Formats: sequence, structure tokens, C-alpha cells
Amino acid sequence: MDYWNDIITEKSWKILQSITKLPIKFVLIGGWANYLWTEKHKSKDIDIVTGFEGLKYLKENYDLKKNDHLKKYEITIDEIDIDIYVPYYSQLPIPPEELEELSTKIQNISVLEPEALLVLKQGAEKDREHSAKGEKDRIDIISLLTSANIDFEKYRNLIKKYSLEEYRERLKKIVKEFKEIKYLDMTPREYKKKKEELLKKI
Repeated sequence: MDYWNDIITEKSWKILQSITKLPIKFVLIGGWANYLWTEKHKSKDIDIVTGFEGLKYLKENYDLKKNDHLKKYEITIDEIDIDIYVPYYSQLPIPPEELEELSTKIQNISVLEPEALLVLKQGAEKDREHSAKGEKDRIDIISLLTSANIDFEKYRNLIKKYSLEEYRERLKKIVKEFKEIKYLDMTPREYKKKKEELLKKI
């Protein structure tokens, strides 16, 4: 079961495909990165990390807006929002300037590795825990845990390196309390078994 409307997500996917053809380097984060790892829950927004050359190109070719409050840049293409995070300005749990080293290619798109993506998703969920987007973050987090091959030692090393050790307990809490099983293509019984496995690994 998808979280967002199919018409919106298909439009967003086509725009993501089109920006991969632009002469800029970027790393995909957020909901679409989650989808590429899990093949579950397409996204309506697009989130990327790019360097200053990429930002310069976007500024010259699109109506680029700066969001000082959320420390990011934004453009809108055909009603789809694209959030752009840049080194030494944007504030993410893992600094944007270090994310390229934590990326790999899927379908010819540079995508954040699942362990780092999990950390960023937790950062987003923490900031908007009680909103609809926070619920979608938790669905993405559980989808990553159940569908992507997470290296939990790598995850623990990342949260230690960036002084985010409290994320481990929060992740356990999300796993224990997760109720939106209809979004997982699993039965309650299957999730209960998976939950027990995950809590041992985390």
C-alpha cells in the first residue's frame, strides 16, 4: 500500500529522472532514496545533496529559493518540491559534505547508503515526530529495516562518530511501537517475528 497519491508520485519520479540528466553531481536522500533501497513507498518530494557548483547551476537555471530557517535551498518543478542541501550550510545529522563518501549507485542515480539514510531519516523523524511527515518517516524507517540489508555495525559506528547514540534507543522504540503494518506488505504475525529479530540486532 502506498502512502502518497500515485499521480503525484509518478510525476515526482519523472522529474527525478529528468534532474539526473542535468550537468550536476548530487546524492539522493529522503523518500526516493528509501524507495530505491526498498521498492516501497514512492515519494512526492525530492531531496538531494549537491556541492556549490551544482547549486550555482540550479540558481542560474531555476527559481532557486533559500530557506534560512531550515538551512536548505528549494526549487519547484511542475508542482513538485525539490529540497537541496549543501555542504557547510545545511544541518543534517551527518554533515552534507561527508555524504558523497557514503553513497552508491542504484539505477544510475547516486543514492545514500542505507545505514546513513537510516540516520538521516531518524533525524527527520525526530524533528517532526507528531506530524503526518513524521509518520511517513517512521514507515520509511521500518521499510528500510525490513527490506534493505542494513549493516547494523556500520549504523552503530555512524551514530557513535556523529555523537547520535540516543538514535539507537529511539530506533528500538520506533520498532516496538510501530502499528502501520498495512504499509509493509507483511502480516502482523510476520512483523512480530521481524520485530524480535530487529531488536536483537539494533
